[in-house]
Amino acid sequence: MGPDAHRWSTFQGERTLVVAARTVTSTVRALEILPALLRDDDRVTVVFAHDPTSAFGDGVLDVLREAGCRVMPWEQLAHIEPDLILSASENIDVPEGDCPVLVLPHGIGFQKLVPDSRSAGVRLSGVVSDALLESGRAWLAVSHPAQEEQLLATHPKTSGRTLLVGDPCFDELIAARSWQREYREALGVAEHQRLVVVSSTWGPTSLLGRHPDLPARLLAQLPWDEYRIAAIVHPNVWSAHGAWQLRTVLASALDAGLLLMPSVHAWRAALVAAQVVIGDHGSVSLYGASVGTPLLLAAFGTDAVPGTAVHDLEALAPRLDLRGDLLRQVEEVVRHHTPQQYAPVTARAFADAGHALARLRTALYRLLALPEPPSTPPAPLALPVPDRPVAPVTSWQVVTQVADVDGQVTVSVRRFPAVALAPRERATASSKTYAHLACTDDERDTRLAESASVLVHPHPASNATTALGRVRDALARLPGSLLAASGVRGGGVLVGLRDGRVVEATVTGDAVDAGLPAAVVYGCLRAGHPLDDASVTLQVGRTRVEDVLLRLRPGLR
Repeated sequence: MGPDAHRWSTFQGERTLVVAARTVTSTVRALEILPALLRDDDRVTVVFAHDPTSAFGDGVLDVLREAGCRVMPWEQLAHIEPDLILSASENIDVPEGDCPVLVLPHGIGFQKLVPDSRSAGVRLSGVVSDALLESGRAWLAVSHPAQEEQLLATHPKTSGRTLLVGDPCFDELIAARSWQREYREALGVAEHQRLVVVSSTWGPTSLLGRHPDLPARLLAQLPWDEYRIAAIVHPNVWSAHGAWQLRTVLASALDAGLLLMPSVHAWRAALVAAQVVIGDHGSVSLYGASVGTPLLLAAFGTDAVPGTAVHDLEALAPRLDLRGDLLRQVEEVVRHHTPQQYAPVTARAFADAGHALARLRTALYRLLALPEPPSTPPAPLALPVPDRPVAPVTSWQVVTQVADVDGQVTVSVRRFPAVALAPRERATASSKTYAHLACTDDERDTRLAESASVLVHPHPASNATTALGRVRDALARLPGSLLAASGVRGGGVLVGLRDGRVVEATVTGDAVDAGLPAAVVYGCLRAGHPLDDASVTLQVGRTRVEDVLLRLRPGLR
């Protein structure tokens, strides 16, 4: 930037657009939208100005560097003459000048009262200063006419300063629904599993502000083979507290397999992949409900603005009883959900869905005083497939129920990460219930490994001889265990018992990890059922049923 920048510039742009990068949330929103608006247009030079004054500014430079953006200090903005300043943060000190300022929302409308950095009070999130409104330079993008009415009632100086464009993020979520299977696979969620997304906004009234242990409690009560739990945490939490603090607070949940979504971009794919959202008064809850996902509210702050769509969501969405059975509540919200359950709030939040990017491009070029490119107006695209943000679970509390009906043995297995307390299963008249600790043989917590009844090698061996060697090594290294198991590439699991016997377990249906056949063998041992030439039905969760053939292999002693 500067008066002689043209001397070394390759692209001789006709207009200069400065993006004000103040918080991670607002910076990411601009980065998600601008490429579609300015695609193939070399007439516009884009520079990012870093405003370091926000309490939530940590990480902004990292986001910009990763995206390959050209960044200039905020102070330099006063010495140049941009044609347009764009920001998704309303709380910026724009230098004097004549260029227009386009403010994009970084959530859904003007729904939250937030601390005012200029006073000890609160302010309405999303509204720029009176001085900027009075200058006639500010333009506020809104997603619904109801937001214009709200602003006129609370901030009359916004009159004539709003642009109805819709919500690009909502349009992207709708367009991405056809990719749900790909997103689930990328996150490691199997077809027979439900993905539950826990969403928290920032502040003391948020879900994590009130119930930081909820992710761990969900992992304790939702069976591992039936559910996966992901967390979407507002970027302000990451920025204000740091990744280290957040991961420390969620340490047990992360050890239990919590999918903690990165603070940038990936949350949208996780929300599309979700079958249930457990949230609060943040925008993610309304986005999830509006795309048709069952919703439970675990917290709802008084900082939600009455009359807004998010505030009205509280009256429609069921509340999560944290003292009740979490599994039962999740299953019930799925069972009773209807596609149009949240249509009233959706209709008040998003106008003319599917056209936000096109409308926003028209507004952008009008403010830049340039004709729009002749290319087809931009349309929302499928979201990028996320990486899997999880460490492997290496220990489980396993509950087996063994039932014998007319000689047909059924073993029901439910596993829960061992760092969470597994609920007790009630035995029925026709079943016997047992609980045990199972660990992979590379479990790093020696207390768990030394207490485990069942040891499992996490990866299949190339042949039976190698698998048997693994089993013997594990039993020798950890004498407190009763049995050890290893899969064999190509099919089958070898389970070695403490008394020297070896059981070959063959699953006739879909492939399963070695921990499930090992649990079947453990249940049969405890119930006194034979292990030689036995056919057992394995029941995992609500719908998954497999046949398991058990056979003693004396030749492998």
